[in-house]
Amino acid sequence: MAGLRLSWTCAHSNPESSRSKFLSRFTAESSFRCTWTRLLLFRTSVSSSARRKLCIRNVANDQQKEMKERVNGEVVDDCDTFFPDSESIAASIKYHSEFTPSFSPEGFGLSKAFYATAESVRDLLIINWNATYNYYEKMNVKQAYYLSMEFLQGRALLNAIGNLELSGAYADALRMLGCNLEEVAQQESDAALGNGGLGRLASCFLDSLATLNYPAWGYGLRYKYGLFKQLITKDGQEEVAENWLEMGNPWEIPRNDISYPVKFYGEVISGADGSKQWVGGENVTAVAYDVPIPGYKTKTTINLRLWSTKVAPEQFDLNSFNVGDHANAYAAIKKAEKICYVLYPGDESLEGKTLRLKQQYTLCSASLQDIVARFERRSGESVDWENFPEKVAVQMNDTHPTLCIPELIRILMDVKGLSWKEAWDITRRTVAYTNHTVLPEALEKWSFPLMQELFPRHVQIIEMIDKELIHSIIAQYGTKDLELLQQKLKQMRILENFELPDSVMELLVKSAEEPAVDLVEEAESIDEESLPDKEDESEDKVTVNKVDASFKVDPKHPRMIRMANLSVVGGHAVNGVAEIHSEIVRTEVFNDFYELWPEKFQNKTNGVTPRRWIRFCNPDLSKIITKWTGTEHWVTDTEKLAILRKVKLFADNEDLQSMWKEARRRNKLKVVSFLEEKTGYLVSPDAMFDVQIKRIHEYKRQLLNILGVVYRYKQMKEMTLEEREAKFVPRVCIFGGKAFSTYVQAKRIVKFIVDVGATVNNDSDIGDLLKVVFVPDYNVSVAEVLIPGSDLSQHISTAGMEASGTSNMKFAMNGCILIGTLDGANVEIREEVGEDNFFLFGARAHEIAGLRKERAEGKFVPDPRFEEVKDFVRSGVFGPHNYEELMGSLEGNEGFGRADYFLVGKDFPSYIECQERVDEAYRDQKRWTKMSILNTAGSYKFSSDRTIHEYARDIWKISPLLLS
Repeated sequence: MAGLRLSWTCAHSNPESSRSKFLSRFTAESSFRCTWTRLLLFRTSVSSSARRKLCIRNVANDQQKEMKERVNGEVVDDCDTFFPDSESIAASIKYHSEFTPSFSPEGFGLSKAFYATAESVRDLLIINWNATYNYYEKMNVKQAYYLSMEFLQGRALLNAIGNLELSGAYADALRMLGCNLEEVAQQESDAALGNGGLGRLASCFLDSLATLNYPAWGYGLRYKYGLFKQLITKDGQEEVAENWLEMGNPWEIPRNDISYPVKFYGEVISGADGSKQWVGGENVTAVAYDVPIPGYKTKTTINLRLWSTKVAPEQFDLNSFNVGDHANAYAAIKKAEKICYVLYPGDESLEGKTLRLKQQYTLCSASLQDIVARFERRSGESVDWENFPEKVAVQMNDTHPTLCIPELIRILMDVKGLSWKEAWDITRRTVAYTNHTVLPEALEKWSFPLMQELFPRHVQIIEMIDKELIHSIIAQYGTKDLELLQQKLKQMRILENFELPDSVMELLVKSAEEPAVDLVEEAESIDEESLPDKEDESEDKVTVNKVDASFKVDPKHPRMIRMANLSVVGGHAVNGVAEIHSEIVRTEVFNDFYELWPEKFQNKTNGVTPRRWIRFCNPDLSKIITKWTGTEHWVTDTEKLAILRKVKLFADNEDLQSMWKEARRRNKLKVVSFLEEKTGYLVSPDAMFDVQIKRIHEYKRQLLNILGVVYRYKQMKEMTLEEREAKFVPRVCIFGGKAFSTYVQAKRIVKFIVDVGATVNNDSDIGDLLKVVFVPDYNVSVAEVLIPGSDLSQHISTAGMEASGTSNMKFAMNGCILIGTLDGANVEIREEVGEDNFFLFGARAHEIAGLRKERAEGKFVPDPRFEEVKDFVRSGVFGPHNYEELMGSLEGNEGFGRADYFLVGKDFPSYIECQERVDEAYRDQKRWTKMSILNTAGSYKFSSDRTIHEYARDIWKISPLLLS
């Protein structure tokens, strides 16, 4: 490579050069050909090596011994083997810019540089991906599959080259080409595959699974338009479609040879032997797109398989098109494609509900067909289905993939010929469920008629599962106390507002007539054929009427299918995602199930990957941590962060404090530039950066935050300049997050924040003492800028309503101080960082029900300061918009959208008093810096690596598989 000369540049700064012809090819064409011959030989040698002896070399490791490999009959000496140094990387980037073109050949602008660079990185990932895949196939160990409707990945370039330990080499290569790595990386769009913490957790888990060498894959959907791109205007939030796939996704690998049929509607027919077949209906095809997920400093590269939907070309009606009926001509195509258009389509209409269910089933059906095919292939000629749970673990990330349970049973029974008993047992041993919420609307209940229309076979199976559950409940509680039994069945059944099956009614009638009946024996597992049959009524009308009266249904209420109950019943494990959340799951949300099956319930506190969330997004602080802990191993073993807890050696050390403050100031300067670019507001880096960035929801209480800001502003306006400066620390209050497009109240909150900012930021009396900024289109890349530069982070949900939260962990890991309630992971974070280093306020979870009851009884007396703030808002100081609906939601004692359900008024006085303590602490910068260091030290527990180890050990029963 010594003769290699690069004579072309990245033409982004000069418009003239950006239009110029792509500059010269390599002057040493022989060197160019030699480079790529070596690369191709290297790929072949790796592939051959993987097949022969599974001795897979890490492409990022330059500490390789000399070796010789025979490739296509020729000996290739190791001195000629391709290693990705900066020159060879530059050659690879140039190759892709010319031969894998997404752009015209005339220029080499930043966008083109990004795609060529990403494709160069992908080459390296595919080598390790193929090696990992082949090793899994050969070893045939148990593999975990993580099914999630969301994967909020963020940008992939810097994360990938960081994990490959090639950041420096790629920076040098791009510099040789006249480009800057950071500027090139900023051209990447965030993958629009998620929205909030659910999807970000899933992506952190994939990073940890790869880094820890666990055999696992992720499964999701490939959304063309994402959730939406958020625009902030004078009217608040506006939504437009995401365009992340407009220029193509360089990270994905279409697998056109991997596709599966997915069916909706139709009917179920019975065979002479009692077998069932689901026939007819609407058929689509799910096609696989693979995204390689590299581990950190490891060869393991796992897979995120995303499904896109289509139909066969024959379903394009050419005759209709030619006669001008164009809409009808491509109706089937559009109907199939729209399944993967948008994440969480609005579900207030029947069409929206139908589309949501189609999405969920597509994820479940395609993924399970793929998993079953892989199990059969790895099993060889002799497939032992009893061994399926010993090779496969399926984790459902919330209730969205719940249809996995009846779908796996359907495949095992109707396609593979297993009995009900066998299929039910296998499924329960394979599937596990993570609960992420206590909110009733998020536990998912679907209309029985809609489910029956869309999935007739699955509803039959769900009815069978429900009947099994009923018998388990009867076996546990008996029939003497019909009131208790009725209560348990009402709470626990999968089918809501349904009559009991006739066979169960007969059992209850029989037990009423013969108290000594052996209920356990009577409640043995059922056969499928017994489900739909109707029996004659008992001759004992009195007994029947008594039982009927105890278990009657309400004809006015709809019949529903409870997906959360199905998830609990159909799996072998149920976990919450923080200690307090898991306790609420056991004692409140699923208490009846916990009493029946206590062994199922576990806690797995969430975690975040320290690679993306500190090592790569906060390199300045990472270098300091490495210097003072004496090792970089903290990136994969965050327990080593705990050494910083030694106060005298570290947190109080003046040298460390000085370096820490300087690193944090550099991060704040980046935030200043970012905010000016995105919002036009210029803020002072000397102010406290007070941040709340998360999905907009009433329970997360952005409304409490902004009302606190309004109270601060009102106080300032009533003071002289000297009084303001003496009382208040300068603050920049930063908000970010998306309100769901049909969530009216959440959108009102966004509008209110924007209006407050427009008023406060233009008030010359206030100046830099207070700024309010709403950052549009919050996503992972925005978080990677804001989190390292934040001083205070707000996690202020109504106690008992946030399952865990993960942004709290990211902020703490980066040395940001938290203000919050005792909710979700806040509880554990406070325990680890120390009570003095966490600003606590608000009601406790066990008090919430009583406080709501007190409100309903008209006994709540609001704080005068809270009333002042509402009056101030209504005075019109923030513009002509009518905030009556928003303020009215905080008033009254009952009624939908009234009565302050989320206790903003109750916690308001505690909140503003806590904020006064924040001001006091921030004035003492030495104390604040010490608190910051101790927050980073205390975050050691909240790595997703720890969480994944616990899932692997306790739920999935899988072990690391290290390529060698």
